[in-house]
Amino acid sequence: MTARQSLISLARDTGAALSLFVKDIGQGLLVVSHNTFALLGFALVAALMVFYSQADLRQRLEGEVFGWLHARQEARAEASGDMLSTLAEPDAIGRATATDPKELPRQQAAVAMWLARRYKVAPEPVSRLVKEAFEIGQRAHVEPTLILAIMAIESGFNPFAQSAVGAQGLMQVMTRVHDDKYEVFGGNHAAFDPITNLRVGVQVLKECIQRAGGVEEGLRYYVGAANLPDDAGYTGRVLAEHEQLKAVANGRPPVAKPAAPAVADERIALAH
Repeated sequence: MTARQSLISLARDTGAALSLFVKDIGQGLLVVSHNTFALLGFALVAALMVFYSQADLRQRLEGEVFGWLHARQEARAEASGDMLSTLAEPDAIGRATATDPKELPRQQAAVAMWLARRYKVAPEPVSRLVKEAFEIGQRAHVEPTLILAIMAIESGFNPFAQSAVGAQGLMQVMTRVHDDKYEVFGGNHAAFDPITNLRVGVQVLKECIQRAGGVEEGLRYYVGAANLPDDAGYTGRVLAEHEQLKAVANGRPPVAKPAAPAVADERIALAH
């Protein structure tokens, strides 16, 4: 074999050896990387299992993350001068006592719109009260227009009204006397929730009518004048308003001037 041939053979063998070395190195790195990824995967799975098995740890971490996000949102809002975005409550509408009068039956809508004009209040909250009065009136066997008449005379549809003797809310129920009735609604502060006050008031009214044996005498019980010679015209005002509302509900125009609502502090309000 010539020297040239020997060099060529040596170069070929060296190249083959280098190729095999590089191939072995590559395979080794591939195996190592696969094992590393596998180890990382196992470590991640183990960490997740520990994380989800520790409820307190998870809740604390979630709280910190949400707190950080909320703080970032507030910082951006303050920088832009937009206060409402920091106070936003998309579910706040659920607390609103309101109904579109267009969604009510014709009879109820007519009553709601008449009351809104008469007492200068928004039709949406009054519509919700009219709807509730008709629904609970049917269940309690009390005329809904009588319920609405009492609200009109008692508070003028002010859900935050309070008399000098402590009668509160739309129907001016004596909260401290009927605190047991508010227990199922979460306590006495529910007296200032319009719907709750209406429901408790109707229950009180129903009991008064049953005790007295009739609506007129029941109203005297309701205002706390059952044992007094005079109810200061309360019963007459409520019944006059009641007749007006019945006329409106039946599609007839009111034939007499509606009675003005009583001021809460001027009421007798001794028992209800």
